[in-house]
Amino acid sequence: MADTRGDDLAESLQNLFTSASSMVKSELQGTNNQMDLLEKMNLRVAAEYDDLGDVAAGLRVFAEQMKSKSGGLDEFVGQMDAIEKQVSEFEAVISVLDRYVSVLESKVRAECRHHHQHRRSNETVTE
Repeated sequence: MADTRGDDLAESLQNLFTSASSMVKSELQGTNNQMDLLEKMNLRVAAEYDDLGDVAAGLRVFAEQMKSKSGGLDEFVGQMDAIEKQVSEFEAVISVLDRYVSVLESKVRAECRHHHQHRRSNETVTE
């Protein structure tokens, strides 16, 4: 009976160790799977950062090109501002001249009416 009991105990302990070993292996496999996934994710993120670095370098070159081109445009912008100022001044002069012409036209019309009325009154007197 002691032998049977010893065999049962040995078998129970063997099952316990086998179960514990399987559980530890499963835990380690799960951890290993997580590490593999993490490694793949890290590689993917690293590749994305490399791509972003390339894009950033390209944008920096583009920005420098635009800056150099815009420097050349500053001269033209200054010329356009000067032209705009001259046009505004010209419009002001035209407005003054337009008012002056209107006043002259009124005076000419009034003089024509006066002259025409004076001529009629002279004709009436001579008849």
